[in-house]
Amino acid sequence: MELILFKARLNLFNNTNVTTANSGGNDLSPEMKTYYSDYLIDMAEPELVHDQFGQKRPIPQNGGKTIEFRKYTPLAKALTALTEGVTPNGQNLDVSTVTATVKQYGGYIELSDVLLLTAIDNNLVEATKLLGSQAGRTLDTITRDVLAENTNILYANSAVGYTSLAAATDKLTVTDIKKAVRALKNQNAPKINGWYIGIIGPDCAYDIMNDSEWKYPHQYVDTSNIYEGEIGSIAGVRFVETSEAKIWGKGQAGKPAGSSATNSNTAVYVTQIIGDGAYGVTDVTGGGLQHIVKQLGSAGSADPLNQRATVGWKAIKVAEMLVPQYMVSIMSSSTFGGSLTTSN
Repeated sequence: MELILFKARLNLFNNTNVTTANSGGNDLSPEMKTYYSDYLIDMAEPELVHDQFGQKRPIPQNGGKTIEFRKYTPLAKALTALTEGVTPNGQNLDVSTVTATVKQYGGYIELSDVLLLTAIDNNLVEATKLLGSQAGRTLDTITRDVLAENTNILYANSAVGYTSLAAATDKLTVTDIKKAVRALKNQNAPKINGWYIGIIGPDCAYDIMNDSEWKYPHQYVDTSNIYEGEIGSIAGVRFVETSEAKIWGKGQAGKPAGSSATNSNTAVYVTQIIGDGAYGVTDVTGGGLQHIVKQLGSAGSADPLNQRATVGWKAIKVAEMLVPQYMVSIMSSSTFGGSLTTSN
């Protein structure tokens, strides 16, 4: 009798609606949406550092597209003694020039009115974030790739060339940094605020940061005056780190510039050791990075039903090597270079 009553009570609940119901006449699956968070993870951006240490030379508005950098040749030592009462010959000035022509870069995203009205995310804001990232990385890479063409090259561990670098033996060391500093000093390369500057990627930074001579910024500088991306110093060089430092992947064509030479042993990393005045960057006044938003219908008759909005960016930019001997490009492998096959 008790068993019969228990079954009867169970039958009272046999029409309970449950989250797993998905049969005809009792389908609740449309209600079971995957939880959607409107908090989007911000894109991880590299440290964009390559413009930090270039000479800034803006072109005035309406001043043309070409900029001319001028450099005076140092005068030779005056080692001949003067003859009493005799005026010596005057000395000649010698000026050389480097010219560069600015170019315009940009990108945009087009958004429909339906997307803007119905999408869960604010796509105009997200498009702006993506385009800001694209703009920053584009402008940084323009400068980086000019620096990567520097022909003043030092190969790690005294390797004899680009193709001879080996993953196991030719990692960046403090000895290589000291050799680069020596080369800059021999060229009388001026320092930047009393230091030479190194631009280094994370893989090569890993290889030198455990050296006993490595110092972190708080150990040698007022931390309110550190450079963007600065990670430490060694051998008189303050280093800034960026994942955008130049890399030629294993088997990818690289240095010397324009050649099809490849290194089948390892990826080749470039660490730049820089003195003041080594390179210049410029833009046209008023033509720097611009963020451009066109609202629905702003195109007039070209958008008669107010269906399209756009967000974009554009910039005018050029970078140029000025005094190549004021920069040393150290080419090396790294602990992680033996299997890296992609270039950046």
